[in-house]
Amino acid sequence: MGYMDLALSYSNQMRIVEAPASGGGLSQNGKFSYGYASSAGKRSSMEDFFETRIDGIDGEIVGLFGVFDGHGGARAAEYVKRHLFSNLITHPKFISDTKSAIADAYTHTDSELLKSENSHTRDAGSTASTAILVGDRLLVANVGDSRAVICRGGNAFAVSRDHKPDQSDERERIENAGGFVMWAGTWRVGGVLAVSRAFGDRLLKQYVVADPEIQEEKIDDSLEFLILASDGLWDVFSNEEAVAVVKEVEDPEESTKKLVGEAIRRGSADNITCVVVRFLESKTANNNGSSSSEEANQVQTAVRNDSDHKNSTKETNQDHIAVHRDLDCSNADNENLNQKPLAVTATGRSVSSEKSGLAEEKNQMSVAIRSGSEPKSSSTKVPNQGKITVHNDSDSSIANQKPVAATHTTSLEQSGSTSEKNRKPIQVHSDSPASRTSSSTPSIFN
Repeated sequence: MGYMDLALSYSNQMRIVEAPASGGGLSQNGKFSYGYASSAGKRSSMEDFFETRIDGIDGEIVGLFGVFDGHGGARAAEYVKRHLFSNLITHPKFISDTKSAIADAYTHTDSELLKSENSHTRDAGSTASTAILVGDRLLVANVGDSRAVICRGGNAFAVSRDHKPDQSDERERIENAGGFVMWAGTWRVGGVLAVSRAFGDRLLKQYVVADPEIQEEKIDDSLEFLILASDGLWDVFSNEEAVAVVKEVEDPEESTKKLVGEAIRRGSADNITCVVVRFLESKTANNNGSSSSEEANQVQTAVRNDSDHKNSTKETNQDHIAVHRDLDCSNADNENLNQKPLAVTATGRSVSSEKSGLAEEKNQMSVAIRSGSEPKSSSTKVPNQGKITVHNDSDSSIANQKPVAATHTTSLEQSGSTSEKNRKPIQVHSDSPASRTSSSTPSIFN
């Protein structure tokens, strides 16, 4: 054999790991999306198959997803892919009694597969891990060691059980049927098969049954996604690790490609097939919850702002009273300096807190209210009643003038005597910095 022939023979024995075949879709009712990826991995042949389909049955949108891992060749897995779901959706009790319909479809498909295998001398079999979505129900059925895992409330939960010969109940069932389980690199039925349930496997059918274990889950806003995968993934991934990968990738097709690629990188020696179904109701509920929380926060903010405004008004009124007291002290000092005292009179009527708050908001000077022609003494002043006019006596020209009292008509006075209504407003005189910066003197009236 020449060098080129030798090199060619080696290259034919080598298996090139290709990128996984992948795809995905969205249900017509928008309630779930799905993605899939499948790769032979490091194997020279491909025995994994999968099925993803959406059907309308009796007015109901139904999702059917399955992973089928063949052994002894690809025949059995391909047969199950082509016939299992067709047998299921044509079952007369598919909608009314879905669990019994699934069990019947599994056993019927297995029976038909065995009939088709009569012409084959070599045994072939297949696992099946399927998920059926009907309304708000998720029904997972499993035969063999492919596995279904869900993420609910952020946590991983296995919703199927790997059927292995060394499990106590499986071993007892096999031995009761006249078979045995022995160690041959791993625990095997009759020293041959490493799974205790499967489609096909005609020579071992007395011990290796295709009766599915079925688990039902409610589809609600806590159910985030489902992972179906052959054991090529689970050989190198824990349930929690697989869920963590899918959490990081929202698109289901991309998440399956990432799972398959990472399984190959971790050294999986088997075919790897993965299907991810994302339930979109949980996303919608979370978005609605976020909107509700935002609205609640806005209401709470408004309540706090209103409370802060009331507290601010109260503090302003207290500051206003303090200003009155300071002005009293200032009046006493002015008298000692032989300066004219400030005229402070009160009407004896209560001025509403709204008026006080409005006066504070407009930053107007407090003014005195004169109820008659003669000023009353400062001792009759009642805190937080009326407004006070402050005349700055630092200007000598203004100090020599008599204080001018401004009139303010309260809500009670507006409904009172005609003489009070006919009073003309008098502007406030002030020499404060605020008044100097303004081109005109602000009015005390609204």
